[in-house]
Amino acid sequence: MALMPGRADMPFVGIPSFLRSPVVGPGDPVDADLVILGAPTDEGSPFMPGSRFGPRSIREHSLRFVTGEPGYFDPSAGRHFLQREVSEGRIVDLGDADIVPTNVSGTFDNITALVARAVSGGGTPIVLGGDHAISYPVVRALTDPLYVIHFDAHLDYMPFVHGASMTNAHAFRHIAHMPHVQGLIQVGIRSLRSTEVMWRDSLADGNQVITMSEFRQRGPQEVARLLPKGARCYISLDMDVLDLSLVPGCVSAEPDGMLYAQLRDTLIALTDRARIIGFDLVEVNPQLDVGTGVTSYLAAHTIVEFLGHLCDSASWKTLRVNPPGSATSG
Repeated sequence: MALMPGRADMPFVGIPSFLRSPVVGPGDPVDADLVILGAPTDEGSPFMPGSRFGPRSIREHSLRFVTGEPGYFDPSAGRHFLQREVSEGRIVDLGDADIVPTNVSGTFDNITALVARAVSGGGTPIVLGGDHAISYPVVRALTDPLYVIHFDAHLDYMPFVHGASMTNAHAFRHIAHMPHVQGLIQVGIRSLRSTEVMWRDSLADGNQVITMSEFRQRGPQEVARLLPKGARCYISLDMDVLDLSLVPGCVSAEPDGMLYAQLRDTLIALTDRARIIGFDLVEVNPQLDVGTGVTSYLAAHTIVEFLGHLCDSASWKTLRVNPPGSATSG
């Protein structure tokens, strides 16, 4: 996130990789701590398309966080984050999964393969959607035991009826039944378009469903404590978990959602509680957004701030910065 010497490199200049991170070519090894990749498909969206353009727009807005020094400075904390990761090239951009129009199964196979490549060198995948259907092929690529935290206004637990099973309303019915998924926690649920069948099925399958009213009672720390300490955790974040007023470029936005600070504090609590092994952010639709692209900007902001705290967490530093047996681990 540092500017090139002798260049101004304004956000509208250059080829937009995420935070101007190095781009990994098709035949190159993936040697990084954080691996950005896109899943630009919205064929799982039954209402309005457009989130296929989300990864590109999020990357473009991430350039607004590139300053004259590595990482970013948080005035509230009074210090820098992501300095090591940026200065040492520990964040890379793997590009996008290949999308095969009208062949959802083929597209999903490509997403799974790209995520598998991202983790092949020990990196943590950070996936830019796309609609929420993409979480299924992503989690499918992560074969070791893990827990899933699902931030959303909706349950995304639609029964497999009418021949449909790969829309953005089905992903977590798939995920909950994967043998390596030890638990699913769904946070922020509130949509009046959720059906009683989805709600009852999710609970009957042993998932924990935290509605917005319950979230407000529990707070970020208590939600994080739903996970076993040190558990391997995958986070899936639908932008519609935030209040409708914050995300005009999200087709599924709902009222009575989270404020940004509530989401941020919960993500930070999870980095302190668990070992984060993957993350996706979905349902940014630039075609619906206002002219300044605030939804894409907020998505980029959310990811950048989350990554800063993830890389500042004790578990991350133990595994990535001073791994056991290293000269600096003591």
